[in-house]
Amino acid sequence: MLALASSTFHLDPLIYDLGLILCSAGVAALIFKRLKQPLVLGYLIAGFLAGSKFDYFPTVTDIKSVKVWAEIGIIFLLFSLGLEFSFKKLLKVGGTASVTAGTQIGGMLVLGYLCGTALGWKTMDSIFLAAMLAVSSTTIILKTFEELGVKTRRFAVNVLGSLIVQDILAIIILVLLSTIAVTQSISGIALVTVIVKLVFFLTLWFITGIFFIPSLLRYAGKLITEEMLLIIAIALCLVMVILAANVGFSPALGAFVMGSIIAETTKAEQIEHLLKPVKDLFGAVFFVSVGMLIDPVTLQHYAIPVLILTLVTIFGQSILATAGSLLSGMPLKQSVQSGVSFSQIGEFSFIIATLGASLGVTSEFLYPIIVAVSAVTTFTTPYLIKSGDRVALFAERILPRKWIKNIERYSANAQSIRAQNDWHILLRKYFLHIALHASIIVAIVLLSEKFILPFAKDNSSLRFVVALGTLFAIAPFIYALGWHKTSEIQVQNLLNNKRYRGPIVMMVLFRFMLCVLLVGFLIDHFFSTLFAIILLGVFISLYLLFPRKLKSQYAKIERHFIHNLNEREIYMRNRSRSDLTPWDGHMTSFEIDPASDISGKTLEILKLRELFGVNIAYIKRADFVIPTPDKNEKLFPADEIFIIGTDEQIQRFSKFLEDHEVHPASTIADPDISLNQFVLKNETFIGKSIRDSKIREETSGIIVGIERRGNRTFNPESDMILEKNDILWIVGNRRKLIDMIESYRE
Repeated sequence: MLALASSTFHLDPLIYDLGLILCSAGVAALIFKRLKQPLVLGYLIAGFLAGSKFDYFPTVTDIKSVKVWAEIGIIFLLFSLGLEFSFKKLLKVGGTASVTAGTQIGGMLVLGYLCGTALGWKTMDSIFLAAMLAVSSTTIILKTFEELGVKTRRFAVNVLGSLIVQDILAIIILVLLSTIAVTQSISGIALVTVIVKLVFFLTLWFITGIFFIPSLLRYAGKLITEEMLLIIAIALCLVMVILAANVGFSPALGAFVMGSIIAETTKAEQIEHLLKPVKDLFGAVFFVSVGMLIDPVTLQHYAIPVLILTLVTIFGQSILATAGSLLSGMPLKQSVQSGVSFSQIGEFSFIIATLGASLGVTSEFLYPIIVAVSAVTTFTTPYLIKSGDRVALFAERILPRKWIKNIERYSANAQSIRAQNDWHILLRKYFLHIALHASIIVAIVLLSEKFILPFAKDNSSLRFVVALGTLFAIAPFIYALGWHKTSEIQVQNLLNNKRYRGPIVMMVLFRFMLCVLLVGFLIDHFFSTLFAIILLGVFISLYLLFPRKLKSQYAKIERHFIHNLNEREIYMRNRSRSDLTPWDGHMTSFEIDPASDISGKTLEILKLRELFGVNIAYIKRADFVIPTPDKNEKLFPADEIFIIGTDEQIQRFSKFLEDHEVHPASTIADPDISLNQFVLKNETFIGKSIRDSKIREETSGIIVGIERRGNRTFNPESDMILEKNDILWIVGNRRKLIDMIESYRE
């Protein structure tokens, strides 16, 4: 009986190990929270203490189970990351963040590979090392920003946008590394194939997910409890993980994609809130498991490489990110602040290291070296971000004055938000239109061939029925690809110029020929020549007899997709603007709380400009916008006020609003509001005050900045006299600004 009791209450190693890991992580979290250090560093140290390399602490016994939990942790980390960074956010990031991230990652890939080669490591170790050093840690940066309270500062906007681009590039790097590890070579054709395949599946998954998942959550909204919502979200994540693995991609990619899709739904914030404990649990297990691989003997033997790679990471990341920010048009101060924020490696480096170890293509010493570099750079990150202002001032002192002037001039020109020309808009929409619809058509054909055609086997009649059904399924998208009008305004503007008529006609013919090729793609996968001719006749007849029906069907599909895509934005109540940014200023919106005691007061009474130095660009009330409101305009509950100011001004203003129960909103772009600059050359406005120039009335906008002989005035007073060669920065209605500038230049 005693033996039976003993066996009954014997703890499985799985439970023992999990308890040990969580206890170690919990103690480490408390200690490092007290020390105001990143928790990730505490988890790494806890993992080292619980690992087999440290003999003075209870040790984890079943490493295989821990690795499984760690893989689950990676999935939830990437899923949560996708919830924060949606596809639409990526499209809104713009050139600044893209140039910053591209310069940083490209430079670090080269620098990392050269370091590995200089240390005498084999080629595959050097390639994986380059990838590990190239990507900064989103988790560490976000947590540090929150702890330091700098998320609302201008440079943080560039950093967060760059992190979105970095994470996408890191996913692509993971896919490419998997291919390189298997083939043991870098083939240009293979590289292009992988990228095309990745773009195809990302497009397909995004379109399908947006079409169905928001509708599912919307229709089942009244039936779904929080518990059910969490289960559904995790289930969707794992389904996408399985799909990604089945087509040859990393499971982490599937988790990230599903997170990005759910981020477009109205349930995104709720799911993110529900998922946080799960993510934190398995994320802690992941980082602890990484810490278990720290080997003091290996680190002692490779102390010099660890020191070298740490210095390369800190200085290389900072300098390259600063250079990328400057290249993108950021001012020197903000570029330096952005640069020092990237001076670490983190979770993606561990994921890449895990990939190399699991595939058996990297040496055993590489993993603990990267963990050590990550631990050191994680520790230094908060101090470097804090020192950003001092480093920027130091850079301004040591750089030649001529360089500073050139940087300021370049920044001023690059940050002006000019109207896109017609060709730019047309080409962007044209290629996006082709990519989306071609991906859908190819996907429908391949799915039909793989899952439906096998039921027909050798029966020609059934094959014809399957092919005909597939043709009807792709018919609306064939119509849209070949005949649906896009960018009508731009096309009409360009047709007025004879030299553009030829290229536009060729673009139309290319779309038509692509339709024919895709129908041929369908025929080739289903039929012999005889049946191909018959099906082609059906195809032509279909488009001749039922053009309106096809147009109506496609319009219905498109409306459903657009509604789902914009659903979250429609219901978002808290929004902020930070994309209109002359110099150190940016635009942020705040929503007037119903209980706020500033409701019902006029702007003259509130004296926001006099007290805080900020301007109200416009007020969004229900479905209409009040541009540049005058002093008699009142603020009402649920109004969104869009404020322009510097970091310091908005910080003081935000404190004032907190005392009056007003809450800041999240980032969103508004295509109707634009920032433009132009230089005063003729006598139209020279010698007049800002008030007398009537620029406000003509553009439904306000002058938010003036640069005069190298000196800048942000939010100038209305009685300021305009002088020749002044550079004016104006926020207002995009079309009116363009019209005014064009007429002024004439």
